[in-house]
Amino acid sequence: MTDASSAPRWPGSVALVLASSTGGVGQHVRSVARGLTAAGATVVVCGPAATEEQFDFTGVGARFEPVEIPASPTPADARAVAALRRALNSTAVDVVHAHGLRAGLVAVLARPAAPLVVTWHNAVLAGGLRGALSRLAERVVARGARVALGASADLVDRAAALGATEARLAPVAAPTLPTPRRRRAAVRAEFGVDAARPLIVSVGRLHPQKRYDLLIDAAARWRTRTPAPVVVIAGSGPAYLPLAARISAARAPVTLLGHRTDVADLLTGADLAVVTSDWEARQLFAQEALRAGVPLVATSVGGLPGLVGDAAVLVPPGDVDALDAAVRELLDDPERRAALSRLGAERAATWPTEADTVAALSALYAELAAQRSGPTAPDAGAPSTGHR
Repeated sequence: MTDASSAPRWPGSVALVLASSTGGVGQHVRSVARGLTAAGATVVVCGPAATEEQFDFTGVGARFEPVEIPASPTPADARAVAALRRALNSTAVDVVHAHGLRAGLVAVLARPAAPLVVTWHNAVLAGGLRGALSRLAERVVARGARVALGASADLVDRAAALGATEARLAPVAAPTLPTPRRRRAAVRAEFGVDAARPLIVSVGRLHPQKRYDLLIDAAARWRTRTPAPVVVIAGSGPAYLPLAARISAARAPVTLLGHRTDVADLLTGADLAVVTSDWEARQLFAQEALRAGVPLVATSVGGLPGLVGDAAVLVPPGDVDALDAAVRELLDDPERRAALSRLGAERAATWPTEADTVAALSALYAELAAQRSGPTAPDAGAPSTGHR
């Protein structure tokens, strides 16, 4: 793993582009912006004003240019393309790096003069007209970017299959959580959980992809356990009202916490962490849970099996019976939970760090900038960011 102090310096300039985000993509862009500026680069972040308010890109040394790119396609996309074009024309950059399909599409349509990199963070799961439009956007983005980076191997394969000039694997490292501010007992007291009662934690955007309906349905079954677990879900998003209604109808012992900035504290108080998504690449909360030594139950989808290995319990997606059984077995087996806690911390120690991510991107940017500037060949010893 690369130490932050030894990360290669790249004194170039990059524009990081993102669409509306309240979670992992915004955190990743902030992490990259912080690392690049610390390594001597000039960073401009282009995205919705709300992302600057939440993630404070200027606070880590970047300049921010408001470009309103909504999470879903709208007629306002034409304005977003024009706004991004103006932002890029006002500042000469060596590379443009868009994060996510929505930002990637706007960046491709803006036709930047600098080489365009697009990181694919998510798979397209929607059906119907929206799914068809998203798959069309995938093709446009794959063919319009100089390099497509996939956060998991299946995304790399998808970009390559759609005609990407070059597709590489670029795992997204979860930012290191701050030191917990509260002790375990204090965190549990917030939710009325004593030492004998299990506390189950999940963190993520309240979106249908996360399948929190499964966790709620399983939790309703756990009411009959003695003592009954308490489940808390931290995050905000469009599925809040349907999930709240489901909790009420099922009388499930689940609390929706809304957006939280104390995930480290929540993990300190947790007995189990749960991920129920239909798809994930390298979900940040899964990384955070294993780093904190909290036993994890997660769905066997996307990049999660490769991320956690044998350090978590994997269940099929969409299977409430399997989720129920896995959680019950762990709650009844403290020795297994202790073993997973140890294995999780060991597994997490093998993952790329934020500094590794920044080092790989710096090498890629230097490579693209050298190709753009003329016949000078890029450094043959520069580390590869993945595979073609």
